[in-house]
Amino acid sequence: MSKTNKTRIMIEGTIVAALAFMLSLIPTTIGSSFTVSLGMIPMVLFALRRGVKPALLSAFIWGILHFPAGDVYFLSVIQVLIEYPIAFTFAGFAGVYAKKVQQAILADDMQAARKNIVYGTFVGTGAKFFWHFIAGVVFWGSYALWGMNPWIFSFVMNGASGLATAIVTAIVAVLVAEKVPQLYLPKDGNLIQKRSHQ
Repeated sequence: MSKTNKTRIMIEGTIVAALAFMLSLIPTTIGSSFTVSLGMIPMVLFALRRGVKPALLSAFIWGILHFPAGDVYFLSVIQVLIEYPIAFTFAGFAGVYAKKVQQAILADDMQAARKNIVYGTFVGTGAKFFWHFIAGVVFWGSYALWGMNPWIFSFVMNGASGLATAIVTAIVAVLVAEKVPQLYLPKDGNLIQKRSHQ
């Protein structure tokens, strides 16, 4: 891949990270812990368009943007590292299904495209919320409502948030594939299957 294309992808990823952050500022929190992370929508679209490595970097930037914006819940340094740089970066793993999504769209196989979009969405969302679950147990357990076991409370709250986020994101991502499938196929021609041998 040329240096120009790499720069273009990095710029694209940075814009997506900023958009994801802005969407995450929209209030969707119910109660103390349940939330739908709307930022996952552009992040999953980008991950399935560009693949794992660019998506990991973009998702990392998404997490880092919380710091200058002052949108960080701080209990300890390790907790902050887990819940922001680490958890958000893992959202980029939705990109493991980019090649399959692109191949399905090119083959005009929308059933396969929809299936792999859903898989990618749940992988990226699940990876992100796994780390929130860990942080919920280790660092937020003493704040569990109704004196619940920290493991159960974190699993229920983060599991519900992750599931709701994945469902909303998957619905939007599938609709995009049906209406504007070209969004998953970069205009610069850097399809995942072409890059995989470089």
